[in-house]
Amino acid sequence: MLIPALILLAAQVPATDARLTNIPNTDTHFALPSYKTLAEWEKRKAKLRQRILFAAGLDPTPEKTPLHPQIFGRIKTKDCTIEKVLLETMPGYYLGGNLYRPLQDTGKHPAVLNPHGHWAYGRLENQPLYSGPTLGANLARQGYVVFAWDMVGYNDTIQTPHAFGSDVEKLWGFGPYGLQLWNSIRAVDFIQRLDDVDASRIAMTGASGGATQTFSLAAVDDRVSFFAPVNMISAYMQGGDFCENAPGLRLGTNNVEIAAMIAPKPLLMVSATGDWTTNTPTEEYPAIRRIYELYGKPENVETIQLDAPHNFNKENREAVYRFFAKHVLNAHDPKAYAEKTADIQQLGSILALAGRAMPANAVSYDQLFAEWKRRPTAPTRDALLLALAAEWPEQVIDDGHALSRPNVGDRVPYIAAEGKGTSVLVVGGSRQDIPAGQPGIAIEVFRTRDHSAKHFESFNLSDDQLRVQDILTALSWLHSKYTGPIEVVAVGSAAGVQATYAAAIAPIEIKLKADTSAFHGTDEDFVKYFNVPGIQTAGGWAAMRLRAP
Repeated sequence: MLIPALILLAAQVPATDARLTNIPNTDTHFALPSYKTLAEWEKRKAKLRQRILFAAGLDPTPEKTPLHPQIFGRIKTKDCTIEKVLLETMPGYYLGGNLYRPLQDTGKHPAVLNPHGHWAYGRLENQPLYSGPTLGANLARQGYVVFAWDMVGYNDTIQTPHAFGSDVEKLWGFGPYGLQLWNSIRAVDFIQRLDDVDASRIAMTGASGGATQTFSLAAVDDRVSFFAPVNMISAYMQGGDFCENAPGLRLGTNNVEIAAMIAPKPLLMVSATGDWTTNTPTEEYPAIRRIYELYGKPENVETIQLDAPHNFNKENREAVYRFFAKHVLNAHDPKAYAEKTADIQQLGSILALAGRAMPANAVSYDQLFAEWKRRPTAPTRDALLLALAAEWPEQVIDDGHALSRPNVGDRVPYIAAEGKGTSVLVVGGSRQDIPAGQPGIAIEVFRTRDHSAKHFESFNLSDDQLRVQDILTALSWLHSKYTGPIEVVAVGSAAGVQATYAAAIAPIEIKLKADTSAFHGTDEDFVKYFNVPGIQTAGGWAAMRLRAP
C-alpha cells in the first residue's frame, strides 16, 4: 500500500509551504539522481549547461576579443622553462599566469591547464599539502606544456578582489564564479593556439577551488579532453567560497551532477578521508560511474582516495601523472611516472607583475563591470524562463483554499469569487478587486523567508522568483477551469512588476492591468522591486514587450 499512499501525498496541498523550511545550502547532503537512459541524461545535461552559463553571467556569451598574449621573462631550470604570462581576457582586464614548457621544445606537445585553489599563494603555493610549481615542473618534464593561472584577486590578477557581488552586480551575473569561468575559457583559447601545443590533447587538473573551476569548464566547453579534479566532488559540501557559488548555479543540482557532465571523457576522481570527499568511493564515484555506463565507457572513470587531509600532495599529484600518462600519453608503463624534486623559483622571479607595471590600458573595477554589462541583450521567453527559473505547471492541485504543484510542496492561498465571463486573477489585492459578477481568485503570493543559509542564492530561488511562479501556478489553474483570456489585476508597484514578468512568459492570452509607472527598469528599481539575479542579462524591463497580444 506504500505506492498509493505516496501518490495521495503528492496530490495533496500541504498545510504549510515547504519552501519556507526546505532551504538547501552548501552543506546539504544531496541525494544523487539516477538516470535510466542516455537520452534522459543528455536532455538533463543540456539544461544544466544552460543553467551554469546563465548563472555565470555568460549567457549571452561575451565577445572573445583579442587576448594580446604577453609571454616574457623566460627562466631555464633543470626541469623545464618557466615563462610569465599576461592575457587580456576582456578589454583592459588581465589574467596572470605561468607557462611551464619541456626543455625539449621541438614538435607538438599535449597541454595541461592548472587552475589553483584557495591557498595563500595561489598558483605559487609550495608546501607539502600543495605545490603548484612542483606540479608544473614535473608535468613539463613528462612532456606537457602547462599553463597555471590565477583565481581572481590573487597574485597578478588584481583588478577585482577575490570576493565580490553586490545586489546590482548580481542583476548582471557579475561575480567571481563567472569571471573565473570566463578566464578558464580564454585559457583554452590561449593554450590551443600555441605553436608547440597539440590542441587535440588538452588535459586539466586542479584541487579544491581549482577542481571547481575544472569541472565547471568541462560542463560548458568541449575542447578539453582529460580531467582530474582533486578533492572537491562531494554530495555534502559544494564549495565554501563566493567564487564557487554564483546565484542560481545549483538550483536543483550539485557538484556531483555537474562533474558527471565530463562523461564519457577520461576522469580521475581524487578524494581524501580528511575532507568532504570522504564518501567518494561509496557514494559520488558510483553515481558518476553510472553515467559513464550509459555511454558504454565505465573504464574511463577512475577514483583514488588517500588517508589525508584536504590536499594536492605528492601522492595525489603522482596519481594524476599516472592517469594522464595512461590516457594522454598512451604510456606503456604509467606507474613509472613518479614525481621528481623540482627546481623551485623565488616567487618574485615568476610573478608576471614583479617589478612591472600593469599594462597602460588596464581598467578599474568599475570599468570592468561596465564592460561586462556592455553585451547586447534581447529579451526572449527562453531567456526569461531561465532567469526566472519558472515553469508553466501541467497540473495544479486545489483544496478549495490553496493551490500547489505535485511533488513540490508549495502552497498558494487564495480566495475565490463566482461569476460569469472572463476569469480574473488578482495579485497583491483582495477578493474585492475582482470585478463584480466575474469569476476569479485573489492569491497570496510567497512572502519571504530566512536567507541566512550559507550561499543561499546559489541553491534557492529569490523570493521574487517564487512570486512569479505562484502567479504562473494560479494562471495555469484558472486556464484549466475557464476558457478564453485571463484578466490579471495587479495591485501595487511590486505586484505590477511580478505580474508583468509572469505575463511575459505565460503561454496563454492575458489581459494585464498593472500600474508599473514607478518602475523604469534601472538597476536600483530591480533591487527595490524585483531582485532577481541575472534579470538584466535576460533583457531586463524590455521583457514587458514579450506578453502575448
